[in-house]
Amino acid sequence: MRPPSHIDGAVVLEWAWSQLPLGHVFFEDGTIAATIHGLALCQYPDSETIYRFSCNANWEPEQDADYSSIAEAKALLPEQYRQALVVWLKA
Repeated sequence: MRPPSHIDGAVVLEWAWSQLPLGHVFFEDGTIAATIHGLALCQYPDSETIYRFSCNANWEPEQDADYSSIAEAKALLPEQYRQALVVWLKA
């Protein structure tokens, strides 16, 4: 499922989607807070920073992290989001 052009006001540059969960976000007690189906590498206008948004099935961000480049964001993808194959597509 293709993402919107913007997530949280940031422009989507690259994205990945899976019908199978890519991973989960957990509450402190270990229970699942959200299931992640989409990952989006985004950039806010007038910013050099790249953000990785981990999104639910509706492309709503559940978690984010910032990086200095797209390559770094891909290389440092957390292990929790490697449950399914991540294939990046250009927006």
